[in-house]
Amino acid sequence: MYSYIHEEEDHMFQLVDTNKPQKPRSRPRIGYSKYARNRHDLARKGPQQPQIKRKERRTKHAKFNKYRFYQPQQGPLKSRDPSIEVKSTWSVVEDGEMEFAQLGKLSLPLEEKPKTLVTLGSLGLYKRHFDRVSCKTPQPLRRIDRRHYRVSTTDDPIIKKLAKENPDVNVFATDTIITTLMTCTRSVYSWDIVAQRIGKSHLFFDIREGSKLDLPTVGETAASPPEDESGINSYNSLMAEATYIKQNFSQQVLDTKTPPSTISLEGPNPFQDEEDSNTSLASVAYRYRKWNLGKGIKLIARCELDAYMQTTSGEALVNIKACNEWDAKQANTPEWRAKLDKQRGAVLATEIRNNGFKMAKWTMGALLAGADFIKFGYVSRTNPKDSTQHIILGVQQFQPLELAKQMTLNVNNAWGVLRAIIDTCLKLPPGKYTILKDPNKSVVRIYTHEGESDSESESESEETSTEEGEEDSEEEKH
Repeated sequence: MYSYIHEEEDHMFQLVDTNKPQKPRSRPRIGYSKYARNRHDLARKGPQQPQIKRKERRTKHAKFNKYRFYQPQQGPLKSRDPSIEVKSTWSVVEDGEMEFAQLGKLSLPLEEKPKTLVTLGSLGLYKRHFDRVSCKTPQPLRRIDRRHYRVSTTDDPIIKKLAKENPDVNVFATDTIITTLMTCTRSVYSWDIVAQRIGKSHLFFDIREGSKLDLPTVGETAASPPEDESGINSYNSLMAEATYIKQNFSQQVLDTKTPPSTISLEGPNPFQDEEDSNTSLASVAYRYRKWNLGKGIKLIARCELDAYMQTTSGEALVNIKACNEWDAKQANTPEWRAKLDKQRGAVLATEIRNNGFKMAKWTMGALLAGADFIKFGYVSRTNPKDSTQHIILGVQQFQPLELAKQMTLNVNNAWGVLRAIIDTCLKLPPGKYTILKDPNKSVVRIYTHEGESDSESESESEETSTEEGEEDSEEEKH
């Protein structure tokens, strides 16, 4: 019906592609980046856009600086009081002012290992059950009535005896005093130590009667240390609480049922008298050790150990300490109940930052005593508003030398600081001196007691020599 002839139109037929043509990919030009594109965009949009951005940036900086420098809650820094009143008659000895910046550059690597002269007392067995304590399974801290002694250097009968038996030794002290001097560059609060020069070359470091040098501080090196002047969160209250926790925790973690629960050492506790014969004594070993500091300076110090532990290689000596949490909100620290099980390393780092001086003293004390391990217990208040009830949230174990490296505690520098203080004291004439940390500056000063007559210093040295002579005569009689 229809007839269609297309032979004549074949030459006019064309195939049409409706897809968009793709541009060939070109290599980016060298030196052409997004910053260059931004410059081209700004040039295309005109000079008005970058001016608006600069204005907004200046407004943001102004707001930031406003809140940065306006801090009404802090107020002016309070001036701290010295640990002892500096009398008007006292004066700083020659080369007796030492800045922490200078002490931090000293170094004294010891060539000889220390020699243990005698070890007295008894050690309890550490109970490994406490290694499994966690925030989910806490243990209440119990009060354990055991006698803890606080005896200074010149009141120690063993040190007096060793001073006579070792005439080549000229420096005597306890581990508490030595560690304070060795790590003094980390201290913030004021402290004082008595230095007694006796005879030609003898030096005794002592703790002043009524001093709090051997009590652990709390939050000393924190950015915002405790500032309450009264109440349970005051400086003195926290120090007393930390002492209570440390003493009871070190005795609670001992195993009294598994034999041998206690090992006796070379002799009994040297400070127990007849009145304390029926009193339970704390587990402690007094280790008297001798060091050679070079250039004719030799040191004898009384060190302490808290327990022993059974290992695959035998009996290991342990030091036991306790870190305490008082109020996480006021101290501006993470709550241990929420962080300790999962982020124990972060909790330890915060504790080292806020209590750097105390942690450094404990670590150096373990190194001086020759402890194989040091254990930290994490003890927190049951209620932040009650300082009488506590719970144990965990226990962590370290090797002392590894812990020193972790907290960047340079052992050679610590010996260098101690040697510098000893050298300065040995140059002084016989008498009584006070080493005082400035309460508001990073400085240690050595004061001479010029207000006290020389006869008083001589009488003290005579009393010491007469006591030694009486002991000699009594030994000869027996």
